Amino acid sequence: MFYFIGAGPGDVDLITVKGRRLLESADVVIYAGSLVWDKHLDFCKVNCKKYNSASMTLEEVIEVAVTSHKEGKDIVRLHTGDPSIYGAIKEQMDLLDKHNIQYEVIPGVSSFTASCAALKREFTLPNVSQTVIVTRLEGRTPVPEEEDLEKLASHKCSMAIFLSVQDIDRVVERLVKGYGSDEVPVAVVYKATWPEQKIIRGTLKDISSKVKEEGIKNFSQILVGYFIDCEYERSKLYDPEFTHGCRVAKNENSLH
Repeated sequence: MFYFIGAGPGDVDLITVKGRRLLESADVVIYAGSLVWDKHLDFCKVNCKKYNSASMTLEEVIEVAVTSHKEGKDIVRLHTGDPSIYGAIKEQMDLLDKHNIQYEVIPGVSSFTASCAALKREFTLPNVSQTVIVTRLEGRTPVPEEEDLEKLASHKCSMAIFLSVQDIDRVVERLVKGYGSDEVPVAVVYKATWPEQKIIRGTLKDISSKVKEEGIKNFSQILVGYFIDCEYERSKLYDPEFTHGCRVAKNENSLH
């Protein structure tokens, strides 16, 4: 069996219980060495074969999978964060299908939620934003024209931007045009949950200079939106004056 497993954003304890269990029992582990903390490999059994995919092509990864599968071995493909977000797993699954190799995808904690947790914030606040846009700036990998950063920012909702901090000036330029303001709060979280985690806070007006001063060029989430610093309304879920399926409002109780 072949397992795609999300290792989480960094901290080895943020892998799921199921993911850790499968990692511990795997015969072969192919891990994204440039992104996944190698301390995860400490949980592998002694005779587990380990392959760092940082220097491997898609075809080489599948070759290891096919050979190992023929030998009756369980294989773990260890991805950073959650494999369904910028994990390039569809192309792997398509080739596994061609070789009739069964697989399962085990979700993980994404760096964008880990970054929000590091900030001690909530993306979805009543009367502020009920939408989170997960996206990236175009680079060597293109982005559909309809998903241009300026167009997405025009919705003025919460945003989590991957793989773009190396072009922070272009990011800021697009966001200012989309939000229509350079006063929008921004936080750049470098290596969320890793020991070297670093948080840079600012607005669209000054975040670029702050990021450059810190020398940050990769491994970062750019979180943008008023959820970072704003006034907001309380959730109805815990409002004593609000009735829902599990609780009757106080004022309604007093009528009986």
